[in-house]
Amino acid sequence: MQTLPIHLNVSALAILLGIAQGLFLGVFFLTPSGQTGDRGGNVANRCLGLFMLALAAIITEIFLCYTNYMFRVLWLIDFSEPFNFLVGPLYFFFVFARIHHRLPRGWGWHLIPFGVWAANSVTWFYQPIEFKYNSYIHAYHPELAYVRSMDYIPTDFTHLRDYVTEITLLSCLIYGVWACLVVWKAYRQSGDRFSGKSSIQLGQLRNLTLLNVSFPIVISLIKPQYYEDLGDYILACYVTGIIYITSYLVMRGSTFFKDEQPLAEPTDERSPEPKKKYEKSALSEELEDAVLAKLAQLLQTEKPYLESDLSLPKLASRLNTSPHHLSQLLNDRLGQSFFDWLATYRIAEAKLLLNDPTTAHLKIEEISERVGYNSTSAFHTTFKRLTDQTPAQYRAKSLGQGA
Repeated sequence: MQTLPIHLNVSALAILLGIAQGLFLGVFFLTPSGQTGDRGGNVANRCLGLFMLALAAIITEIFLCYTNYMFRVLWLIDFSEPFNFLVGPLYFFFVFARIHHRLPRGWGWHLIPFGVWAANSVTWFYQPIEFKYNSYIHAYHPELAYVRSMDYIPTDFTHLRDYVTEITLLSCLIYGVWACLVVWKAYRQSGDRFSGKSSIQLGQLRNLTLLNVSFPIVISLIKPQYYEDLGDYILACYVTGIIYITSYLVMRGSTFFKDEQPLAEPTDERSPEPKKKYEKSALSEELEDAVLAKLAQLLQTEKPYLESDLSLPKLASRLNTSPHHLSQLLNDRLGQSFFDWLATYRIAEAKLLLNDPTTAHLKIEEISERVGYNSTSAFHTTFKRLTDQTPAQYRAKSLGQGA
């Protein structure tokens, strides 16, 4: 079996840096933070961490093949192929969990293709070294001669391996578009335009999603230009760019990847520090104060947050303002998105009911409905996120202390 010397250049260095950064981010998002311990416990962060590790695995194999290191570790050939079926679902999980604070229903079904391909990969992992050598040179060095071996075992029970690139492209495209639709829906519910300004977190999530959805487009442009996998180093460099842009967002504002802690009861008092920011607002300070005062009165008299169908446009209509201005006001003055603001009040009301001995007979499902949740699982998820306890644990603790 003929081997070739190690080939290193600027592209190889860029891919290597992407591998290192991808591994770093993966471990970063999967481990608890030092002070609060909530980073690794956040479901969106876990999905993003696994997504980064999957990307790192894929470009690691491309690095080995591109630099000819694979001649020295032929047993690793195609080791990352199953991860092709993880990157799409994991990024979609991240976007969905970032907005809804939970995984989508039936999320396990999305991992079936990965499981099937992982099982399928066993059929080529245990092939003789000659088979792996031929697979490598077929993809990266077609100028070399194959070696013969009569000891091959049957491979690929799915009979789809020849189409792995097309299937990967389709998977990334479907999940990328799906993630865009989730972000678009969040924009619509917040009353903002998808192409316009919004909260920092939602805007960064939109930009990162558009960058990821462009990946299958890049695949479709590059792959036809090269024989087999010879152009994969360009894709690896593009993935490296995605990893480093994600790193930039982490450094720019860690609150993008971390759930905000619930604030104290909102008031209409103004902090003197962000005055310049308010002066740039489309609303005058006097009008902002008037809307905040009206909101405070509405909360006392009607408790609109208990309505299961309350939305940003509906609340804005009752306050005689626009959804965009109300969203801006909640973000600037109270430091919360509409969804976080709504969750804060609903969970505060739920805690009152769980604390009250006179409502101890109510089931958790009934309390969930009383505070405006149509889904008990969503109530559980939000309650746990804001209190670090389940509703049942909170009730048992509070009533036990009161006894």
